[in-house]
Amino acid sequence: MSDATPSEQHAANASLGELVSEVMRDVSTLIRQEMALAKAELKESAVTTAKGAGMLGGAGYAASMTVLFLSLALWAALATLIGWGWSGVVVAVVWAIIAAILFAVGRRRLAEVKGAPQTVETLQEIPGTLRRNEENR
Repeated sequence: MSDATPSEQHAANASLGELVSEVMRDVSTLIRQEMALAKAELKESAVTTAKGAGMLGGAGYAASMTVLFLSLALWAALATLIGWGWSGVVVAVVWAIIAAILFAVGRRRLAEVKGAPQTVETLQEIPGTLRRNEENR
């Protein structure tokens, strides 16, 4: 019996109920830790997503207000040079370029969201943890 590993010695001296209780406690602890990790990672991702979405919403609102008020002023100013029709086209193209730039910045912010990579990695390790290790073979 001197060749017995510490795990084998503990298993030989403990009752089945004690062993099951230890396993359940360890699994419960593992699940709680995974949930806490996922919660922290998802909170960080949600904040980044909210900032990106806020920028896109702000870009839309700013673009609509700008198009409404400044476009009228610019249109009137350009109309004295090139006529009302062509000045309207110029103003529309200018604001389309601005809207495209704001959209690209917001989309890039949303692409930076990483999700919960550490949680996914540690959850993939759980099945291997539940298998018998070399010490218990």
